[in-house]
Amino acid sequence: MPGRANVPGPSSEEASRRMKATRSRDTDAERRLRSALHRRGLRFRVDSPPLPELPRRADVLFARSRVAVFVDGCFWHGCPLHGTTPKENAEWWRDKLAANRRRDSDTNERLAQAGWLVIRVWEHEDPELAAQRIAEAVETGRRRPSPEKE
Repeated sequence: MPGRANVPGPSSEEASRRMKATRSRDTDAERRLRSALHRRGLRFRVDSPPLPELPRRADVLFARSRVAVFVDGCFWHGCPLHGTTPKENAEWWRDKLAANRRRDSDTNERLAQAGWLVIRVWEHEDPELAAQRIAEAVETGRRRPSPEKE
């Protein structure tokens, strides 16, 4: 990734190819989850900011019920089962992945303070089970009074 400050270049052509192929949205895991949600009759926004003042976007957003869903990649978000740290540039990657986890925690906290329910789904999770969990949360959220009516 030449040109970005403090970002080491790729350690190999293979690493470069993998990084270029990594999608920021519409990943296979996101598409499978969205299909499972859609089959349940749920409608939602995709890649949408829950709060205008928060420069982060939910992968799936249910604005009316205030449920924000993030589909986290095992590598990028430090999955306890599948997360790894590259051997090349190990210190930089440790710091980068730890910063991702801190940002995830900050996002969770800020959205919760604003009355949102945050659901995080690992990319390796069964999309049907995750969709069921989300559908239940959305239904519960629809029955909650909105913060401005409390």
